[in-house]
Amino acid sequence: MTTLVWFKRDLRTTDHAVLAEAAARGPVLPLYIVEPELWALPDASGRQWAFVAECLEALQQELAALGMPLVVRIGDAVEVLSELVPTQNIDLILSHEETGNAWTYARDLRVAEWARSAGVTWRETQSAGVVRRLKTRDGWAARREARMRQPQVEAPAVLAPLAIEAGTIPSAKDLKLSDQCPERQKGGRNEALSLLGSFLTSRGQTYRKAMSSPLDGEWACSRLSPHLAFGTLSSREAVQASAARKAEVKGTRAGWTGAMQSFQARLAWRDHFMQKLEDEPRIETHALHSAYETLRPREPDPVRLAAWEAGETGLPFVDACMRYLTATGWLNFRMRSMLMAVASYHLWLDWRATGAVLARRFTDYEPGIHWSQSQMQSGTTGMNTVRIYNPVKQGHDQDPTGVFTRRWVPELNAVPGEFLQEPWRWDEAGSILGRGYPEPVVDVKAAAKVAREKVWAVRRGDAFRTEAAEVVRKHASRKDGPRHFVNDREPKRTRRKPNSQLSLDL
Repeated sequence: MTTLVWFKRDLRTTDHAVLAEAAARGPVLPLYIVEPELWALPDASGRQWAFVAECLEALQQELAALGMPLVVRIGDAVEVLSELVPTQNIDLILSHEETGNAWTYARDLRVAEWARSAGVTWRETQSAGVVRRLKTRDGWAARREARMRQPQVEAPAVLAPLAIEAGTIPSAKDLKLSDQCPERQKGGRNEALSLLGSFLTSRGQTYRKAMSSPLDGEWACSRLSPHLAFGTLSSREAVQASAARKAEVKGTRAGWTGAMQSFQARLAWRDHFMQKLEDEPRIETHALHSAYETLRPREPDPVRLAAWEAGETGLPFVDACMRYLTATGWLNFRMRSMLMAVASYHLWLDWRATGAVLARRFTDYEPGIHWSQSQMQSGTTGMNTVRIYNPVKQGHDQDPTGVFTRRWVPELNAVPGEFLQEPWRWDEAGSILGRGYPEPVVDVKAAAKVAREKVWAVRRGDAFRTEAAEVVRKHASRKDGPRHFVNDREPKRTRRKPNSQLSLDL
C-alpha cells in the first residue's frame, strides 16, 4: 500500500515529520495540489504564486534525487484525491496541519468529510508551535518551547519510484495572475538556507537596532519570512540555528547576543499570533471585540482606498513605504504597522478591505499572523493599546536623511530636506502639490484626533469590559514562568518603543 503525503505550506524534505513517517512505512506519493479557486481569492497574488512555484521546482528536484519526484495536480482537492486514491493503491493520507485562511479551513473540512465517506484515513500532524483544539493558553509557551527543542527530523534516504506522471507546475499566467513584483525574493530551499546562513554570520549583527528602519532592515532582517510562510525552512530549524549562534557568541560584546535574543523572540511571536487564528478562525472576517464590528464603514471610501493602495496619499513616507512594498513584496515590521494604522485611523478605512490589499502585496503573507495583526493595528481587538502612528514623525525618525523617501517618491526631489515629510509646509509647495504629487488626503493631526475619540468612545461601559476580559482570557499571552513568556508586544528588554508587525517579516 502507498502513503500519500499532501504538501501544503511545508515545501521541504528536511525536518518534515510527515514525509519521514510515510517513507518509513513504505512507498510514498508526494503530492502538491494547485487549487485555482484558492489563487483567485482577494488575499492571493501573482508574486506569492511565483515564489511558491520556485519552491515547488526546488522540492520536485529534491524529491527526485531521493527517487520519487513531487507530483503536481491542478484542481479541486477532493476531486484530485478522489482520482488518485483508488488508482495509486493509497490507504493513508498524511499532511501537516495548516493554519490558513477561511477558504483552506473550509476545504479541509470538505476533504475530511470525503475521506470519512470514502473510507480513507487522513491524518494531520502538528506543524511548528501551533496547537490545534487548544483548550487554554495556560502553559502554551512552555509547550511550544519544548517542541522547538526536539531533534529535527532527517529527510528520508530514499523513496521508491512510482509509475505516475509528475505533472507540470503552472505559471502565473496559467492561473490568471498578473501581479508584477520585479524585486521580490526568490523561493526554494537553497535560498532559505543561504539567507539563514548570511543572517547568522554577518547580516544579523545589527538586527535589534536596524529592524525598525526600512533602509537598514532590508539588509539586517533575516528575510526568512516567506520561507517560513511556505515552509522551505521549518521554524524549528530557525530556532535551533539561532540558539546555536547565540551560544557561540556568548560573552562577546559585538551585538550578536541581543540580535539572536530578539530574533528568537520574534520566532515565538510568529507562533503566538498564528495560534490566535487557529483558536478563532473568525478573526479573518469579524472584529475580535464585537463592539468594533461596525466602527468603520464596511464599504471603504473608494478615493481614499485607491490613494493608499497606489501610494498616492500625499503623505510622503506612507507613499514611499507602499511603493517599496509594491515593488519588492517586503517591508520591515514597523512600516507594515504604520501602513495599516494610517489606513485605519487617519483614512478611516475598514481593516478587512485594507488587510486584503496588504495580504496580496506581501510575498510572505501568513494568514494566522496577518489578520490578528490587521485588527491589532486597527484598534478592534479590545485588548491592545490604541497606537496611532504619526506618519510625519515616522518619516523623520526612520528616514532622517530622506534617501528612502526620495528614492520611492521622486516627485519630491526638489523639496528641501526639512520639508520632505511635510511638503505642504514648503513655500513653493504649489509648484508640486496637485501637479506632480497629490495634496495630502487628510490633515494628519486632525484625522488622528477624530479617530482616537471614536475608538475610545466604544470602550466605555461594563458590557465592553466584560467582553474584553473574555478576549484577553482566550487570546492574550501568558507568563508560564521566568523562561516561558510570549508577549503580544516586543519583550521589554528588546524594545525601544511599543510596536507590532504584520506577517512578521523577521
